[in-house]
Amino acid sequence: MEETEAEQLVEDADRIAAPPNGPVNELLNVDQEDNMQGQMEEFLGPQAQYNEEEEEKKFYRRKRLEVIKNVVAGSFGAMMVYSVYMGVFRRTEKTEDPQFPFSTLLFVSGLLQMQLTLHYDTTYREVKYSNLGLEDIDRKMLMGINVTPIIGLLYTPVLIRFLGTKWMMFLASGIYALFVSTNYWERYYTLVPSAVAIGVAIVPLWASLGNYITRMAQQYYEYVNYKEEHVQEQKKLPKGACHSYIIVFQSLFFLIFNLSFVFAEFPMRLVLHGYLHESKHVLANVKICGAAITGIIPDFNTTVLVNLPRSMLLIQVESVLMGFAFIAMIIFLLLCGPAYRPTEEIDLRSIGWGNIFQLPFKHLRDYRLRLLCPFFIYSGFEVLFALSGFSLSYGVCILGLKSLWLLIVVYGLSCSVFSLLALSLLRLPRWVCLIGGAVVHGVLLVVLMALTVKPDSPQYLGPLLVIAVLWGLGSALNKTGVSIVVGMLYAEEKERLDFVYTIYHWWQAIAIFIVYLWSHMPMRAKLSVLLATLLLACYCYWVMERRVARKVQHRLPRIPRPRHKVKGYRYLEEDNSDESDESDEEENEGDMTEDDDDDDDDEVVEEMGTRDEEEGAHDARPEEVDSPRARRRGVEGQQHRQEEEEERGE
Repeated sequence: MEETEAEQLVEDADRIAAPPNGPVNELLNVDQEDNMQGQMEEFLGPQAQYNEEEEEKKFYRRKRLEVIKNVVAGSFGAMMVYSVYMGVFRRTEKTEDPQFPFSTLLFVSGLLQMQLTLHYDTTYREVKYSNLGLEDIDRKMLMGINVTPIIGLLYTPVLIRFLGTKWMMFLASGIYALFVSTNYWERYYTLVPSAVAIGVAIVPLWASLGNYITRMAQQYYEYVNYKEEHVQEQKKLPKGACHSYIIVFQSLFFLIFNLSFVFAEFPMRLVLHGYLHESKHVLANVKICGAAITGIIPDFNTTVLVNLPRSMLLIQVESVLMGFAFIAMIIFLLLCGPAYRPTEEIDLRSIGWGNIFQLPFKHLRDYRLRLLCPFFIYSGFEVLFALSGFSLSYGVCILGLKSLWLLIVVYGLSCSVFSLLALSLLRLPRWVCLIGGAVVHGVLLVVLMALTVKPDSPQYLGPLLVIAVLWGLGSALNKTGVSIVVGMLYAEEKERLDFVYTIYHWWQAIAIFIVYLWSHMPMRAKLSVLLATLLLACYCYWVMERRVARKVQHRLPRIPRPRHKVKGYRYLEEDNSDESDESDEEENEGDMTEDDDDDDDDEVVEEMGTRDEEEGAHDARPEEVDSPRARRRGVEGQQHRQEEEEERGE
């Protein structure tokens, strides 16, 4: 009995240790592996509901919206910076000559318009500065702001290449914010250095803005035509490919930016307007206004404030302006995307700092830039004249100080609205915008030469507002037209944009300096200089367009090949983003011989054979022979090797 039970236990143990249908279980495990592998391939492989072409369209649609966001954000950032800082300001000093109470002009900011109007008042100056010894602080600030940009051509390309376009805009807006902060503590060692810093930042800021808007137009074209071969290979864009986008983006930029003239008058209108004397008081000693005067407003009353505003009120206004300056910095930092790819930024910096320093001067050899220089200068003249000569010598002298804000607001709105007229260049030739603005300004200059009026004549408010609107029309066509023409001429030369826009805005800085010097000249002499510059600009532009139409070869300096230094990392890129090296690459490709091609083919064949041997050895590993999939791969590999041996034997 016991033996029978023991035998039964042994049989049960054997049954458990060696389950029946062993080969069947092995096949079941193989099927499970195949199912898992199939599920993994199905999960990782292309999905049935995934449409690659549709996803690509969505991706580039988002990229195009991002470009539009960058343009709008950059425009609003520039508008806010100059809303805080832009305007025309008046100041006086205790000079020996009473005929020049407005001894200097300033084209900087709404903050200074309010501040320097206060400084003009004799009572305010005696109360504020009697113990500080700051009687000539305004003159030194103006020198720092207007004289420093003259050397902007030397350092602007270096700063833009070193910092990048986006970070240059951010840094420049920070310098303007620094200037606002120094007004909390008015001393020589705070105001004068910050004014010099603004002078240093003017040309880099505007060169970066022009470069940024044009680059956004180029990027938008690339995202629209992403399937084109030249876009995928990052080659040079076809001639005129992105001109329509440049026209639209430049018009949008100036539409938003010119609103800064409007917002710059808010501190003056909302804060100081109630403290100003009526026109009968401030114009009591003025004899004549308009074209017959010399200087700004001879015999203007040195007391313009009824009573002095509270210091806490001025601090509150400066704090609000400081807040807007910080918002502009945040807009540039967070909402504006990069202008170039990281690899392109490396290429732009890798051509050598000496070359970057020399290239702006070499670009002046291009006859297109040389012939556009008179228009560059005039574009600086005409805006400063509108904000200083016309608004003061005609507007304030005829209507009084309280009407100044109205003239500038009307001018700013006109500039903003009429900037949209540049969109007509989508259908019309590009010369229409510039020549149209020149015709409007030419007629107005002749009218202003003949306009001589007695002071305190409110009946001239309507004609002066009409002149302000028409001058804004000409300014809008001029500013937008010059930027569009420069963008069109160099749209395909993305590595030259910073040099070209640096030259453009450097000549504008020269014009600002000239206006700073001519404040004592007779008004008719100023108008004559403006008219002569305008006629010269039109003639030079006509010559330039004729040469371009005849396809006269222009002279452009060669951009040196980027020199990448291996320090801490390796720079790996299949395609060089510097377009100037294409000719070198083609020459190198042309030097390749058939022997080189044969050697390359032999190397490829040897690599393929070595790879097949490795795969065969891998397939022959014993631990994988039991798998049907492994056996199948081994058989296929063996057949493949046999076919290759037969081909070699033949």
